[in-house]
Amino acid sequence: MAVQTPLPGQDLSEEMTLAVDGMTCASCVMRVERALKKVPGVVEANVNLATERATVTLLPGTVEPSVLVAAVAASGYDARPITDEQPGPDVGAGHAEDARRLRARVLVSAVVSLLTMTLMQWQRLPLIDAMPMRVMHPLFFLIAAPVQFWAGWQFYRGAWVMARHGATDMNTLIAVGTTVAYGYSVVATFAPGLLTTGGAPEPHVYYETSSAIIAFILLGRYLEARAKGRTSAAITRLLGLRAKTARVIRDGVESDIPVEEVLPGDIVLVRPGEKIPVDGEVVEGRSAIDESMLTGESVPVEKGPGDAVYGATLNRTGAFRYRATRLGADSALAQIVRLVERAQGSKAPIQRLADVVSGYFVPVVIVIAIVDFVLWLWLGPEPALQYAVLNAVAVLIIACPCALGLATPTAIMVGTGKGAEHGLLVRGGEALEQAHRITTVVLDKTGTVTLGKPRLTDVVTLGDIDEGELLRLAASAERGSEHPLAHAIIDGAQERGLTLAEPLEFHALPGHGIETVVENRHLVIGNARLMGERALALERAVELGGGIEAQGRTAMYVAIDGRLAGILGVADTVKAGSAAAIDRLRRMGLTVVLLSGDNRATAEAIGKEVGVDRVMAEVLPEAKVDEVRRLQEVGEVVAMVGDGINDAPALAQADVGIAIGTGADVAIEAADITLIRGDLAGVPAAIRLSRATIGTIRQNLFWAFFYNVALIPVAAGALYPLLSHGVPESLRWALGDHGFLNPVLAAAAMASSSITVMLNSLRLRRFTPEG
Repeated sequence: MAVQTPLPGQDLSEEMTLAVDGMTCASCVMRVERALKKVPGVVEANVNLATERATVTLLPGTVEPSVLVAAVAASGYDARPITDEQPGPDVGAGHAEDARRLRARVLVSAVVSLLTMTLMQWQRLPLIDAMPMRVMHPLFFLIAAPVQFWAGWQFYRGAWVMARHGATDMNTLIAVGTTVAYGYSVVATFAPGLLTTGGAPEPHVYYETSSAIIAFILLGRYLEARAKGRTSAAITRLLGLRAKTARVIRDGVESDIPVEEVLPGDIVLVRPGEKIPVDGEVVEGRSAIDESMLTGESVPVEKGPGDAVYGATLNRTGAFRYRATRLGADSALAQIVRLVERAQGSKAPIQRLADVVSGYFVPVVIVIAIVDFVLWLWLGPEPALQYAVLNAVAVLIIACPCALGLATPTAIMVGTGKGAEHGLLVRGGEALEQAHRITTVVLDKTGTVTLGKPRLTDVVTLGDIDEGELLRLAASAERGSEHPLAHAIIDGAQERGLTLAEPLEFHALPGHGIETVVENRHLVIGNARLMGERALALERAVELGGGIEAQGRTAMYVAIDGRLAGILGVADTVKAGSAAAIDRLRRMGLTVVLLSGDNRATAEAIGKEVGVDRVMAEVLPEAKVDEVRRLQEVGEVVAMVGDGINDAPALAQADVGIAIGTGADVAIEAADITLIRGDLAGVPAAIRLSRATIGTIRQNLFWAFFYNVALIPVAAGALYPLLSHGVPESLRWALGDHGFLNPVLAAAAMASSSITVMLNSLRLRRFTPEG
């Protein structure tokens, strides 16, 4: 998909997403990223192993998709551009297909492995013990060949592709390891004299070892593919919400048509219990709409003429007609899916260490295996060649860069998907990681803590003007303003049946008020600071205004023709869930700050009502960013919560910008995290989600590093000096007589490491906003 996003130092950049096939481990990720970054015009490239996608940031108009596809192909992988015409099937569908394709190979290799292991263990049984080794070994060779070259063909193909490009990956380790075991067995079967001298017994064969290794690795990949499909279940569920048909009215005739055929402007009829097929605006009728699939809010929302409705939501009660407005890729659901896909394809900074290690991992493991083979061939007990082969194979097979590559993206996929289910849209892995470090949450007052729909509460006159005339002139003046307080005054005048005039020469004074002319009378309306700047007498007015502000209302002073004429009181109601959400933030150990342009008395009253730690009042719009910066300078990690438009500079300055909006706004919110629901409950939920996700990533990375650091030495034979006098009976099934790890168990351990990381990430599916 191509998305226009701003980049530092230039006006715009393009973002393109590629689906990349053939990656198996973190080493593959690093190789694809390096190839893409070398293309002229590419600013950044992030490749995600779990989603099998590459997100490439480009200079505008400099790179064609075919050039990026060719760069990926040159590194040994297949790629194709992903467009955003309409959200397609998510990555889970591809993983389900991978799982089906692997199932047959897993079954065949498992049956062959069990058969060869059984025959080799039960050679003393009647009939079997009478068969000479020169018969048994060729039989094992024939039985194991399909596993080696059919079930294991994907490893050879992958290793060959890498070898052609002078590189190595996970397939290289598996192909070399199993080929060494199988090849040694072939020589032992058909030319045993090359491996023995004098009267030494015939060498042992390891057909069951190579077969079992392939079986375990394929089983691991099969389970991994199934688990990957579950990590992307959130997008699957979102896409599954879409209605298949729509009932439209054209030329007075009702007809059911596929939702893809709905056109902008079509009138759509929706009956109780039906899904809304596309986004639109109600033109007739009323109903309660269940929007929980988009917002996470379980309480149905009342809708009437003029209200927006969104595709995939559920009509609960009444029937209504609405006009289709946004279709396909422009719909709220499509925008949400794209945001979730982008977040799931992103990379958290915590992944960088794993990426660096993975870039060198496979070549280092191959070197370790070669050195290990030489040392045991030179210094090992007899038969030294057999032990050298087994140890080298164990080292190659047990090493697992897969776990390193999956540790972060799988957790981010599940975490961002789960967030979307609860109305929390996270921009990417960096925002998700940064959110867990937050120490201070700054809340913009209007529209965030309060409803942002103030109402007129007081009309106080000063002098000989009556209340009606004062309100009429003030409301007429405010007709040129878009500020919520202006709308409250206008609504109050209209409710009283007053006829308003048109203002002339209107001037907005940001953070202070307005100045205009109404019916040849000069009006200035604003706060006490503005009146002071105009040298107007405020003694009695300030006392009256202070009484209004002490009740948590905003006092707006009105001056007419250079004289103070009255005061208007406007109150903004606190949202129902604000106090509870702020209490939850404080119980999480966070400092909560209320940021307001109102006078201190009003802001303090609201702050006291909702229970914040600190109030910053009389802050001009352009000064909000300075307040955020000031907190950062004293070491605070700041989250700024606002409406995403008026507070854009502060949102950008904050370590994490959190925008409160609705499903219709998700595409334009300039924030790291967007809360689809219009209340503060999502803020503690988003921080909890970040903490849970980063905790899971740390567990995954610890396991992945610990696994490789601890078990590669064991596979190399590090336990031999400690167990040279005898291996305990309870460990001989794993370590044999000399403390050497069975390569079959190495394969099982390697498979289990990736599966462990996947399953640990899937625990995030139990996340709930309430904890």
